[in-house]
Amino acid sequence: MSETLIAAFLSAAVTLTVSLITNHAQSEKSRALIEYQVGELKKQVEKHNNIIERTYKLEELTAVQTEQIKVANHRIEDLEKWKGSTQ
Repeated sequence: MSETLIAAFLSAAVTLTVSLITNHAQSEKSRALIEYQVGELKKQVEKHNNIIERTYKLEELTAVQTEQIKVANHRIEDLEKWKGSTQ
């Protein structure tokens, strides 16, 4: 009977060892995959943030140019009025 117990314990120990090794390997693969995915996500977020910053700068520039056009149009109107009053 003791040989049967020893064989059972030995079998259990080997099974446990194999399970632990397999679980460790799977967790390492999962960790590596998650790290890769997080890295890719960081790259995408960085690209998105750069686009947002560029869009904000373009909106500011457009606002300035719109104001400059308004000023130029007012000057043209003033010159046309002045020209009309001198004739």
